Amino acid sequence: MAHLTPVHDLPTPTQTAVIAPVPAAEPLVAEHRRHLDPADAWGVPAHVTVLFPFVEPAAVNEHVITTLASAVAPIHSFDCCFVRTRWFGHDVLWLEPRPDRPFRLLTTAVWDAFPSNPPYGGAHDDVVPHLTVGERRLADAPALEAADRDLRPRLPLSTSIDRLLLVAGTDAPGSWRVLHELPLGADSATSR
Repeated sequence: MAHLTPVHDLPTPTQTAVIAPVPAAEPLVAEHRRHLDPADAWGVPAHVTVLFPFVEPAAVNEHVITTLASAVAPIHSFDCCFVRTRWFGHDVLWLEPRPDRPFRLLTTAVWDAFPSNPPYGGAHDDVVPHLTVGERRLADAPALEAADRDLRPRLPLSTSIDRLLLVAGTDAPGSWRVLHELPLGADSATSR
């Protein structure tokens, strides 16, 4: 299971991200992610990305954290269910969350607060909320397909999303760490 590394003897971060950690998914996906997802080696836990890339690591300060907290404050904790496996082409295997609307609201809220940081650098017209299981850059098609076959009968997975993490790191193993935790509120209409 991936864990964000404590701060000591780590390389200087080159990237930041805002993620919704999904600890309940770890028992389901940890073994697959260990071999198939580069983010696992970096120390990033199972998650749904809210915004990546986020601000430059050197720009993270109290103002950024306060602005980020204000942006997500209206969006409360919510229940979701990872209902099935899906694919981006033949290259990325992922789990589909339902509802996906709260994740989309979080992405929009953070992007609105930081408009110079579009999701995935603006590479996609539609930012699809997902939990990555594996990518072809680490594994061949048969390994990804085997993970898909293993996961399908083990879904759905129900959980609650109650916080976001501002994380930073590099592509070096074990380099990602939590800079700030943003608890989400409770009992919101966004979860319905």
